[in-house]
Amino acid sequence: MSEQDKQPASTSPSTSDDLNSHDKIEELHTLTNRLANELERSRIAQYTELLNRPWKLIGLNLLSGAARGVGIAIGFTFFAATIIYVLQLLGALNLPIVGDYIADIVRIVQRQLDMNTY
Repeated sequence: MSEQDKQPASTSPSTSDDLNSHDKIEELHTLTNRLANELERSRIAQYTELLNRPWKLIGLNLLSGAARGVGIAIGFTFFAATIIYVLQLLGALNLPIVGDYIADIVRIVQRQLDMNTY
């Protein structure tokens, strides 16, 4: 064998491989950090802690359901009051078609109030 065959190959290919390996590790580290930050932002740990405490989960669901029910009741009351107010204004105008329609609604409501359905 000649002297050139015994010498190791040039160092540039192994250095290039080391740089590629280092770049890949750095990219993997960046990706892992980004994933950890996303998980932290999504509060997955708090969610799993909540799943491990069923009584707290039930309490929170009851509280949120009650709040949602109260919100719906208040919203519907406001909406119905607004509609009734507008219908009263229209009824005061004595419009032929609208006035008859409002009179029918008033009669239906009056019948419901007169019935004792306890």
